[in-house]
Amino acid sequence: MKSNHRESHKPDVIEALAQARHQDPFSVLGRHSWGDGFVIRCFQPQARKVQLIDRDDRWLRDMERIHPEGIFQSQCDECEDYRLKVEYHDNSVRTIDDCYRFSSSLSDLDLHLLGEGTDLKVYQKLGAHPLEQQGVSGTRFAVWAPNAKRVSVVGDFNSWDGRLHMMRLHPGNGLWEIFIPGVGPGARYKYELLDENGHLLPLKSDPFANYHEPPPGNASIVYGSQYRWQDGNWMSTRNQTLELDKPISIYEVHLGSWRKDLDYRQMAQELVDYVRDMGFTHIEFLPVTEHPFSGSWGYQPLGMFA
Repeated sequence: MKSNHRESHKPDVIEALAQARHQDPFSVLGRHSWGDGFVIRCFQPQARKVQLIDRDDRWLRDMERIHPEGIFQSQCDECEDYRLKVEYHDNSVRTIDDCYRFSSSLSDLDLHLLGEGTDLKVYQKLGAHPLEQQGVSGTRFAVWAPNAKRVSVVGDFNSWDGRLHMMRLHPGNGLWEIFIPGVGPGARYKYELLDENGHLLPLKSDPFANYHEPPPGNASIVYGSQYRWQDGNWMSTRNQTLELDKPISIYEVHLGSWRKDLDYRQMAQELVDYVRDMGFTHIEFLPVTEHPFSGSWGYQPLGMFA
């Protein structure tokens, strides 16, 4: 599945991983060739015991703790489609899919275009995107952080612990990416980074997030929109109805403060009626993307894609 990684078993490599300072966790964790067989490693800092099980929850192997911080290992030649059964110190038990079992869902073309800055739909690649990989539902997280030594996804789903979901670096373009099984819409998350000198930075919201917490919260939220635009007829006739020789009177408005406690559908009805009655011909919206202070009327954008 992967090339032989005997170097990844060296004490200094394991120690760097335990300290969450290893720059390539995918070269150590997950399933790797080992001699004539395969070895599986995982990093579960809060675990008392970890077992390998198959897709039908049948026991395969008990994993050996090889570092006191919670790095486990087991040789298992037949364990290609494995899961982890994790027993924690509080006696709770969870069965999880190992995020380090999954390869990148970004194609070579994606990485090439993102690297040279010519991808015209970068918002479809960066950020958090719910998807299914190898029959498992989860979310792909991707962020551009070219000077970081390490980037992790932290959130409600991992107790905001940056050791659990350290991301994959794509060398040459500064992109960090990981698919986390079991994480779906509604999950709060941020990024934890070590800077170029290895110093831990404050947690960062996702600049490509599609949804954010309202103030005073500032976490990003996984969001999978199911909306389908239905303005095809209007778009097809727009050029025919745009009359540049007619008078234009524009009403500029900030939706968040025009009339309180109205949702967008209610606003559409009341605002259009009001503007028509006042004799305006057009409406111009102040920024509707996510911003941290409603009093700014959108002039302090935080999430340009939210």
